[in-house]
Amino acid sequence: MGKEGFLSPKAIGNRIKAKGLQKLRWYCQMCQKQCRDENGFKCHCMSESHQRQLLLASEDPNKIMDNFSQEFKNDFIELIRRRFGTKRVQNNIVYNEYINDREHVHMNSTQWETLTEFTKWLGKEGFCKVDETPKGWYIQYIDRDPETIRRQEELERKKKQDLDDQERSAKFIEEQVRRGQGGREPEEAPVFTELKRESEEEKGEIVALGPSALKAAGSVKRKDVPSTSETKEKKKKSALDEIMEMEEQKKRSVRADHWLHPGIVIKVVTKRLGEKYHKKKGVVKEVQDKYTAVVKMIDSGDKLKLDQSHLETVIPAPGKRVLILNGVYRDTEALLDSIDERKFSATLTLDSGRMKGRRVDGIAYEDFSKMA
Repeated sequence: MGKEGFLSPKAIGNRIKAKGLQKLRWYCQMCQKQCRDENGFKCHCMSESHQRQLLLASEDPNKIMDNFSQEFKNDFIELIRRRFGTKRVQNNIVYNEYINDREHVHMNSTQWETLTEFTKWLGKEGFCKVDETPKGWYIQYIDRDPETIRRQEELERKKKQDLDDQERSAKFIEEQVRRGQGGREPEEAPVFTELKRESEEEKGEIVALGPSALKAAGSVKRKDVPSTSETKEKKKKSALDEIMEMEEQKKRSVRADHWLHPGIVIKVVTKRLGEKYHKKKGVVKEVQDKYTAVVKMIDSGDKLKLDQSHLETVIPAPGKRVLILNGVYRDTEALLDSIDERKFSATLTLDSGRMKGRRVDGIAYEDFSKMA
Protein backbone atom coordinates (compact mmCIF):
# COMPACT_ATOMS: atom_id res chain seq x y z
CA MET A 1 0.00 0.00 0.00
CA GLY A 2 1.40 3.41 -0.99
CA LYS A 3 2.00 6.45 1.25
CA GLU A 4 -0.97 8.51 2.30
CA GLY A 5 -1.60 11.59 0.22
CA PHE A 6 -0.90 15.21 1.06
CA LEU A 7 -4.61 15.88 1.69
CA SER A 8 -5.26 12.80 3.80
CA PRO A 9 -6.65 13.37 7.33
CA LYS A 10 -3.45 12.12 8.97
CA ALA A 11 -1.22 14.42 6.90
CA ILE A 12 -3.46 17.40 7.61
CA GLY A 13 -3.44 16.58 11.34
CA ASN A 14 0.35 16.35 11.40
CA ARG A 15 0.67 19.77 9.74
CA ILE A 16 -1.77 21.31 12.25
CA LYS A 17 0.23 19.88 15.14
CA ALA A 18 3.49 21.14 13.66
CA LYS A 19 2.19 24.74 13.52
CA GLY A 20 1.70 25.08 17.27
CA LEU A 21 4.26 25.26 20.03
CA GLN A 22 5.73 21.95 21.11
CA LYS A 23 7.41 20.82 24.32
CA LEU A 24 10.74 22.49 24.97
CA ARG A 25 12.49 19.29 26.08
CA TRP A 26 12.00 17.86 22.57
CA TYR A 27 13.63 20.81 20.81
CA CYS A 28 17.22 20.73 19.51
CA GLN A 29 18.67 24.26 19.40
CA MET A 30 21.84 23.22 17.56
CA CYS A 31 19.86 21.75 14.66
CA GLN A 32 16.86 24.06 15.18
CA LYS A 33 14.53 21.12 14.96
CA GLN A 34 11.35 20.54 16.98
CA CYS A 35 10.25 16.97 17.65
CA ARG A 36 6.66 16.09 18.59
CA ASP A 37 7.37 13.22 20.98
CA GLU A 38 10.14 11.48 22.88
CA ASN A 39 10.64 8.80 20.22
CA GLY A 40 11.14 11.40 17.49
CA PHE A 41 13.64 13.32 19.63
CA LYS A 42 15.56 10.11 20.36
CA CYS A 43 15.75 9.29 16.67
CA HIS A 44 16.95 12.80 15.91
CA CYS A 45 19.74 12.57 18.52
CA MET A 46 20.98 9.39 16.85
CA SER A 47 20.97 10.93 13.38
CA GLU A 48 24.18 11.76 11.52
CA SER A 49 23.34 15.45 11.09
CA HIS A 50 22.88 15.92 14.86
CA GLN A 51 26.18 14.15 15.62
CA ARG A 52 27.93 16.39 13.12
CA GLN A 53 26.50 19.53 14.81
CA LEU A 54 27.67 18.27 18.21
CA LEU A 55 31.20 17.82 16.90
CA LEU A 56 31.20 21.39 15.60
CA ALA A 57 29.89 22.72 18.93
CA SER A 58 32.45 20.79 20.96
CA GLU A 59 35.30 22.72 19.31
CA ASP A 60 34.27 26.02 20.97
CA PRO A 61 31.14 25.64 23.16
CA ASN A 62 31.51 29.09 24.73
CA LYS A 63 31.39 30.78 21.34
CA ILE A 64 28.23 28.88 20.41
CA MET A 65 26.53 29.88 23.67
CA ASP A 66 27.60 33.53 23.25
CA ASN A 67 26.11 33.59 19.76
CA PHE A 68 22.81 32.18 21.01
CA SER A 69 22.80 34.64 23.94
CA GLN A 70 23.48 37.61 21.65
CA GLU A 71 20.74 36.58 19.24
CA PHE A 72 18.24 36.04 22.08
CA LYS A 73 19.07 39.45 23.59
CA ASN A 74 18.79 41.29 20.24
CA ASP A 75 15.45 39.70 19.33
CA PHE A 76 14.01 40.29 22.82
CA ILE A 77 15.03 44.00 22.93
CA GLU A 78 13.84 44.55 19.35
CA LEU A 79 10.43 43.12 20.30
CA ILE A 80 10.20 45.49 23.31
CA ARG A 81 11.21 48.50 21.21
CA ARG A 82 8.87 47.73 18.31
CA ARG A 83 5.86 46.39 20.24
CA PHE A 84 5.82 48.36 23.51
CA GLY A 85 8.18 51.31 22.98
CA THR A 86 9.05 53.04 26.25
CA LYS A 87 5.95 51.77 28.09
CA ARG A 88 6.31 49.85 31.37
CA VAL A 89 5.29 46.23 30.85
CA GLN A 90 5.59 42.91 32.70
CA ASN A 91 8.46 40.71 31.51
CA ASN A 92 6.24 37.61 31.20
CA ILE A 93 4.00 39.38 28.67
CA VAL A 94 6.99 40.21 26.47
CA TYR A 95 8.40 36.69 26.79
CA ASN A 96 5.07 35.07 25.84
CA GLU A 97 4.94 37.14 22.66
CA TYR A 98 8.57 36.33 21.95
CA ILE A 99 8.13 32.55 22.11
CA ASN A 100 5.15 32.68 19.70
CA ASP A 101 7.75 32.61 16.95
CA ARG A 102 8.65 28.97 16.36
CA GLU A 103 12.12 29.91 15.12
CA HIS A 104 13.09 31.86 18.24
CA VAL A 105 16.21 31.07 20.26
CA HIS A 106 15.27 29.18 23.42
CA MET A 107 16.50 30.46 26.76
CA ASN A 108 17.94 27.11 27.83
CA SER A 109 20.64 27.51 25.15
CA THR A 110 21.78 30.94 26.46
CA GLN A 111 23.85 32.06 29.44
CA TRP A 112 20.70 32.90 31.43
CA GLU A 113 18.87 30.13 33.21
CA THR A 114 15.67 32.01 34.11
CA LEU A 115 13.69 34.98 32.83
CA THR A 116 14.22 36.79 36.16
CA GLU A 117 17.99 36.51 35.79
CA PHE A 118 17.77 37.86 32.23
CA THR A 119 15.55 40.76 33.41
CA LYS A 120 18.07 41.74 36.11
CA TRP A 121 20.86 41.62 33.51
CA LEU A 122 18.93 44.03 31.25
CA GLY A 123 18.70 46.48 34.15
CA LYS A 124 22.39 46.22 35.05
CA GLU A 125 23.50 46.76 31.45
CA GLY A 126 21.27 49.82 31.06
CA PHE A 127 19.06 48.47 28.26
CA CYS A 128 15.87 48.77 30.35
CA LYS A 129 14.57 50.12 33.63
CA VAL A 130 13.50 47.17 35.79
CA ASP A 131 11.61 47.02 39.08
CA GLU A 132 10.12 44.22 41.15
CA THR A 133 6.52 44.32 42.39
CA PRO A 134 4.27 41.77 44.14
CA LYS A 135 2.91 40.91 40.67
CA GLY A 136 6.36 40.19 39.26
CA TRP A 137 9.14 41.98 37.38
CA TYR A 138 8.40 44.97 35.13
CA ILE A 139 10.66 46.36 32.41
CA GLN A 140 10.73 49.65 30.51
CA TYR A 141 12.83 50.13 27.38
CA ILE A 142 15.37 53.00 27.37
CA ASP A 143 15.45 54.58 23.93
CA ARG A 144 18.98 55.88 23.22
CA ASP A 145 18.38 56.55 19.53
CA PRO A 146 20.14 59.87 18.61
CA GLU A 147 17.13 61.05 16.63
CA THR A 148 14.77 60.39 19.55
CA ILE A 149 17.11 62.16 21.99
CA ARG A 150 17.34 65.12 19.61
CA ARG A 151 13.54 65.42 19.43
CA GLN A 152 13.25 65.26 23.22
CA GLU A 153 15.90 67.98 23.60
CA GLU A 154 14.06 70.18 21.12
CA LEU A 155 10.79 69.75 23.03
CA GLU A 156 12.47 70.57 26.34
CA ARG A 157 14.21 73.60 24.79
CA LYS A 158 10.86 74.84 23.43
CA LYS A 159 9.20 74.46 26.85
CA LYS A 160 12.03 76.37 28.54
CA GLN A 161 11.84 79.08 25.90
CA ASP A 162 8.09 79.46 26.48
CA LEU A 163 8.66 79.74 30.23
CA ASP A 164 11.42 82.31 29.70
CA ASP A 165 9.10 84.36 27.47
CA GLN A 166 6.41 84.34 30.17
CA GLU A 167 8.90 85.40 32.83
CA ARG A 168 10.24 88.20 30.63
CA SER A 169 6.70 89.42 29.97
CA ALA A 170 5.92 89.43 33.71
CA LYS A 171 9.12 91.35 34.50
CA PHE A 172 8.38 93.84 31.73
CA ILE A 173 4.93 94.48 33.19
CA GLU A 174 6.41 94.96 36.68
CA GLU A 175 8.97 97.41 35.25
CA GLN A 176 6.22 99.41 33.51
CA VAL A 177 4.19 99.56 36.73
CA ARG A 178 7.25 100.74 38.66
CA ARG A 179 7.99 103.43 36.09
CA GLY A 180 4.36 104.55 36.17
CA GLN A 181 4.69 105.09 39.90
CA GLY A 182 7.79 107.23 39.29
CA GLY A 183 10.00 104.90 41.27
CA ARG A 184 8.26 105.93 44.53
CA GLU A 185 6.88 103.71 47.19
CA PRO A 186 3.06 103.72 47.32
CA GLU A 187 1.80 106.46 49.68
CA GLU A 188 0.25 105.28 52.88
CA ALA A 189 -3.16 106.59 53.89
CA PRO A 190 -3.08 109.15 56.75
CA VAL A 191 -4.01 107.80 60.16
CA PHE A 192 -6.29 110.07 62.26
CA THR A 193 -6.02 109.81 66.07
CA GLU A 194 -7.98 111.34 68.89
CA LEU A 195 -6.89 114.86 69.89
CA LYS A 196 -5.58 114.99 73.45
CA ARG A 197 -4.51 118.10 75.35
CA GLU A 198 -1.61 117.80 77.72
CA SER A 199 -2.58 121.00 79.64
CA GLU A 200 -5.39 123.49 79.88
CA GLU A 201 -3.24 126.19 78.25
CA GLU A 202 -3.54 124.52 74.86
CA LYS A 203 -7.31 125.13 74.67
CA GLY A 204 -6.92 128.42 72.83
CA GLU A 205 -4.43 127.06 70.32
CA ILE A 206 -6.83 124.74 68.45
CA VAL A 207 -6.80 125.44 64.72
CA ALA A 208 -9.07 123.75 62.17
CA LEU A 209 -7.09 122.15 59.40
CA GLY A 210 -8.52 121.49 55.94
CA PRO A 211 -7.84 118.43 53.74
CA SER A 212 -4.95 120.18 51.91
CA ALA A 213 -3.27 121.06 55.19
CA LEU A 214 -3.63 117.47 56.40
CA LYS A 215 -2.08 116.23 53.16
CA ALA A 216 0.83 118.65 53.52
CA ALA A 217 1.37 117.60 57.10
CA GLY A 218 1.36 113.97 56.10
CA SER A 219 3.94 114.65 53.40
CA VAL A 220 6.13 116.52 55.91
CA LYS A 221 5.99 113.60 58.30
CA ARG A 222 6.99 111.19 55.55
CA LYS A 223 9.93 113.41 54.59
CA ASP A 224 11.15 113.42 58.16
CA VAL A 225 11.56 109.65 58.03
CA PRO A 226 14.99 108.81 56.51
CA SER A 227 13.69 106.11 54.17
CA THR A 228 15.09 107.39 50.85
CA SER A 229 18.48 105.69 51.16
CA GLU A 230 16.88 102.49 52.44
CA THR A 231 14.50 102.48 49.47
CA LYS A 232 17.40 102.93 47.03
CA GLU A 233 19.29 100.10 48.69
CA LYS A 234 16.24 97.86 48.41
CA LYS A 235 15.89 98.77 44.74
CA LYS A 236 19.57 98.05 44.10
CA LYS A 237 19.35 94.74 45.90
CA SER A 238 16.24 93.72 43.98
CA ALA A 239 17.89 94.60 40.64
CA LEU A 240 20.97 92.57 41.63
CA ASP A 241 18.78 89.66 42.68
CA GLU A 242 16.98 89.81 39.34
CA ILE A 243 20.28 89.68 37.46
CA MET A 244 21.43 86.70 39.53
CA GLU A 245 18.13 84.91 38.92
CA MET A 246 18.42 85.52 35.18
CA GLU A 247 21.98 84.12 35.20
CA GLU A 248 20.81 81.01 37.07
CA GLN A 249 17.94 80.50 34.62
CA LYS A 250 20.34 80.89 31.73
CA LYS A 251 22.70 78.30 33.23
CA ARG A 252 19.85 75.84 33.74
CA SER A 253 18.52 76.35 30.20
CA VAL A 254 21.83 75.44 28.50
CA ARG A 255 22.63 72.34 30.56
CA ALA A 256 22.67 68.94 28.86
CA ASP A 257 22.59 65.37 30.14
CA HIS A 258 25.82 64.39 28.35
CA TRP A 259 29.27 65.73 29.23
CA LEU A 260 31.88 63.53 27.54
CA HIS A 261 34.55 65.35 25.49
CA PRO A 262 37.74 64.12 23.78
CA GLY A 263 40.99 65.06 25.49
CA ILE A 264 39.82 65.10 29.11
CA VAL A 265 41.04 62.91 31.98
CA ILE A 266 38.38 60.74 33.63
CA LYS A 267 38.19 58.12 36.38
CA VAL A 268 36.53 54.69 36.03
CA VAL A 269 34.02 54.16 38.87
CA THR A 270 32.36 50.88 37.87
CA LYS A 271 33.47 47.69 39.63
CA ARG A 272 32.32 45.36 36.87
CA LEU A 273 35.66 45.58 35.07
CA GLY A 274 37.56 44.34 38.11
CA GLU A 275 40.14 45.89 40.38
CA LYS A 276 42.49 46.40 37.44
CA TYR A 277 40.44 49.37 36.18
CA HIS A 278 38.39 50.42 39.21
CA LYS A 279 39.29 53.95 40.41
CA LYS A 280 41.94 54.16 37.66
CA LYS A 281 42.36 57.19 35.38
CA GLY A 282 42.27 57.39 31.61
CA VAL A 283 42.03 59.82 28.70
CA VAL A 284 38.95 60.09 26.47
CA LYS A 285 40.12 59.49 22.89
CA GLU A 286 36.74 59.40 21.13
CA VAL A 287 33.06 60.05 21.93
CA GLN A 288 30.34 57.94 20.29
CA ASP A 289 26.62 58.77 20.40
CA LYS A 290 27.25 61.46 23.08
CA TYR A 291 27.07 58.87 25.91
CA THR A 292 29.85 56.39 25.03
CA ALA A 293 33.58 57.08 25.23
CA VAL A 294 36.65 55.22 23.98
CA VAL A 295 39.06 55.53 26.92
CA LYS A 296 42.80 54.83 26.94
CA MET A 297 43.96 53.91 30.45
CA ILE A 298 46.99 55.85 31.66
CA ASP A 299 48.60 53.03 33.68
CA SER A 300 48.17 50.04 31.37
CA GLY A 301 47.55 51.71 28.00
CA ASP A 302 44.46 49.52 27.42
CA LYS A 303 41.56 50.91 25.40
CA LEU A 304 38.04 50.49 26.79
CA LYS A 305 34.59 51.44 25.51
CA LEU A 306 32.55 52.76 28.46
CA ASP A 307 29.27 54.54 29.11
CA GLN A 308 29.40 57.94 30.81
CA SER A 309 27.50 56.51 33.81
CA HIS A 310 30.62 54.41 34.55
CA LEU A 311 32.91 57.47 34.55
CA GLU A 312 33.42 60.62 36.60
CA THR A 313 35.42 63.81 36.18
CA VAL A 314 38.90 64.38 37.63
CA ILE A 315 39.63 67.51 39.71
CA PRO A 316 43.31 68.59 39.38
CA ALA A 317 45.39 70.75 41.73
CA PRO A 318 44.89 74.54 41.65
CA GLY A 319 46.69 76.21 38.74
CA LYS A 320 46.10 73.32 36.30
CA ARG A 321 44.15 73.58 33.05
CA VAL A 322 40.62 72.17 32.90
CA LEU A 323 37.80 71.99 30.35
CA ILE A 324 34.27 73.09 31.24
CA LEU A 325 31.88 70.30 30.16
CA ASN A 326 28.42 71.71 30.93
CA GLY A 327 26.56 74.95 31.50
CA VAL A 328 26.95 78.42 29.97
CA TYR A 329 30.72 78.09 29.43
CA ARG A 330 30.60 74.60 27.89
CA ASP A 331 33.67 73.59 25.80
CA THR A 332 35.70 76.49 27.29
CA GLU A 333 39.24 75.97 28.61
CA ALA A 334 40.01 77.47 32.02
CA LEU A 335 42.50 77.53 34.89
CA LEU A 336 41.56 76.14 38.29
CA ASP A 337 41.96 78.90 40.91
CA SER A 338 40.51 77.39 44.09
CA ILE A 339 38.23 74.63 45.38
CA ASP A 340 35.30 74.98 47.81
CA GLU A 341 35.01 71.55 49.44
CA ARG A 342 31.88 72.49 51.41
CA LYS A 343 29.88 73.36 48.30
CA PHE A 344 31.58 70.78 46.02
CA SER A 345 32.41 73.55 43.54
CA ALA A 346 35.41 75.51 42.25
CA THR A 347 36.45 78.94 41.02
CA LEU A 348 37.81 79.04 37.46
CA THR A 349 39.44 81.67 35.25
CA LEU A 350 38.39 81.35 31.61
CA ASP A 351 41.38 80.91 29.29
CA SER A 352 39.70 80.83 25.88
CA GLY A 353 36.79 82.36 24.01
CA ARG A 354 35.45 85.91 24.05
CA MET A 355 35.33 86.02 27.86
CA LYS A 356 39.01 85.13 28.32
CA GLY A 357 40.29 86.28 31.71
CA ARG A 358 36.85 86.27 33.36
CA ARG A 359 36.68 84.72 36.83
CA VAL A 360 33.72 82.34 37.37
CA ASP A 361 32.58 81.02 40.77
CA GLY A 362 30.43 78.05 41.76
CA ILE A 363 31.29 75.61 38.95
CA ALA A 364 30.26 72.14 40.19
CA TYR A 365 32.78 69.28 40.26
CA GLU A 366 30.86 67.30 37.63
CA ASP A 367 30.87 70.27 35.19
CA PHE A 368 34.63 70.36 34.51
CA SER A 369 37.55 67.96 34.29
CA LYS A 370 41.31 67.94 33.97
CA MET A 371 42.77 68.19 30.46
CA ALA A 372 45.21 65.62 29.18
